[in-house]
Amino acid sequence: MQHTYNISGMTCDGCSAKVSFLLKKVPGVTDVAINLENGTADISMENHIPTAQLREALKDYPKYQLSEQEPTHKPPVNIFGGQAEEKKSWVVTYKPILLIFGYISVISLITASTGDTFNTMIFMRVFMAGFFLTFSFFKMLDLKGFAESYAMYDVVAMKFKTWGYIYAFIELALGLAFALNVEPVITNSVTAVVMSVSLIGVLQSVLNKKKIQCACLGAVFNLPMSTVTIIEDGLMIAMSVGMLVMYL
Repeated sequence: MQHTYNISGMTCDGCSAKVSFLLKKVPGVTDVAINLENGTADISMENHIPTAQLREALKDYPKYQLSEQEPTHKPPVNIFGGQAEEKKSWVVTYKPILLIFGYISVISLITASTGDTFNTMIFMRVFMAGFFLTFSFFKMLDLKGFAESYAMYDVVAMKFKTWGYIYAFIELALGLAFALNVEPVITNSVTAVVMSVSLIGVLQSVLNKKKIQCACLGAVFNLPMSTVTIIEDGLMIAMSVGMLVMYL
């Protein structure tokens, strides 16, 4: 069954991600769909859960106030008797990250092809610079929202909340270091370690089938955690290790 509730106090995607995370911890809740614009939450549950129990899940964050809402309409029903749900395709869901990777790849290919032969080292260095600078930019747009979202799955940020803020600046520093080719051995070593630690939390979330927001692009885009995030982190680790091998 599914019920809709009003939730006040949500001002950004980080807030909606936090509320969703807290409500999903309530026993019996199977899914939570937040509509930030309308200030509502569609909560799917195995059996009816008292409103007081849902409010209890948000007690540590008093700015979020949950109240019951009477449904104003019913979703369309298909010919088989079930409720029709609009599902986004994989391409539509991950369009932002696909576009970013596409643009960075094209720029990297052009830069690496300016000489007589294709320079693999330059391709990877430019790609890493573009990746970290772009991703850190989106995190900086809502640093608090990113930190709150990141703390939901990253193994370090769960215990050390400030790590989310630090991580965004580490990505910025790595982006600049790759762009300027500063201390490549140190830069790639730090990248491999940081991304490996980040990958642990991503793997745990995906393998446990947790439906939470991926914070890779900060709180600007509502991207679900999936194998795409694993590939993204894994690619950065592989490139940094590959460049380390070339330098050493």
